[in-house]
Amino acid sequence: MTSLMRAELGQQPDALRRTIDALLPRTADIAKLAGETRQVLFIARGSSDNAAAYGRYLVESRAGRLGTPAAPSIATTYRRKLDLSGVLAVAISQSGKTEEIVETLQWAADCGARTVSVTNGERSPLAEAAEVALITRAGEEKAVPATKTYTTQLAALSVLGLGLGADVAEDDLRRVPDEVAGLVEATEASPALAQIVEELADVSGTVVSGRGIAFGTALELALKIKEACYLHAMGLSYADLLHGPIAVVDAKTPALLVAADSGPTLPGTIALAERVRGAARPRTASAAARAWPPRARRRSPAPRCPSGRRRWA
Repeated sequence: MTSLMRAELGQQPDALRRTIDALLPRTADIAKLAGETRQVLFIARGSSDNAAAYGRYLVESRAGRLGTPAAPSIATTYRRKLDLSGVLAVAISQSGKTEEIVETLQWAADCGARTVSVTNGERSPLAEAAEVALITRAGEEKAVPATKTYTTQLAALSVLGLGLGADVAEDDLRRVPDEVAGLVEATEASPALAQIVEELADVSGTVVSGRGIAFGTALELALKIKEACYLHAMGLSYADLLHGPIAVVDAKTPALLVAADSGPTLPGTIALAERVRGAARPRTASAAARAWPPRARRRSPAPRCPSGRRRWA
């Protein structure tokens, strides 16, 4: 019997296609706000916060704008007013009903920010609170772990990047749904998948790491392992893992490394993989991600996803 989560994983290509088709025409609306702002403030929690990490690296590396994460408690608990003139506040929530996120976006507007929301809830309070609402087309998500709502958020943030002037061709983004369909099929057909599952079933915890564009998805993978497998998973950036926590990686604590198969962060990730393999034989995994979309690796801000190519020591 297919689980809800697996069924919704299979719905991602269609959800992405609907989302991209619906949101690409909104780039002009985003560009108008971009002309009145200098930096981007991301407001989110949970899986949406992991998507925001992708958004931050996207706008900084591809659009040349400073991206920063918001601390919602400044708005909701400390109730401190800040000068947010010249700031584009982007609030991200799957349902669009999280009161803290809605309140923080409203606070940002009161502080002088221009506002955008990314949500799967078309008539949600968050959609209504924003000047521009980027509504994803994931459809209803019944499983507790987010799958298609997370990836459609990445697609929406790619459209945001386009509106902010990111150096990417629209056609590259339109190839994403087919790439995801092929990715799911290739991963399930890979002989390595059963081996990874068998090895992870025999450990009490794992470390998940990524860098740059891949960092948000590394954090999301760690969250999925905790939610769906009840396995302790620590999500860390490449740099943070090297500064001390790498000591926890051993034969009983595998490391899952998320990376694109090209780009400026790949050499460091390969070096990290070699280091943890040496420290944790025989049971350390590295996950190499295929660039998403293909043939546009230096230009596209589209999301990077894990492929079925994994190496085991």
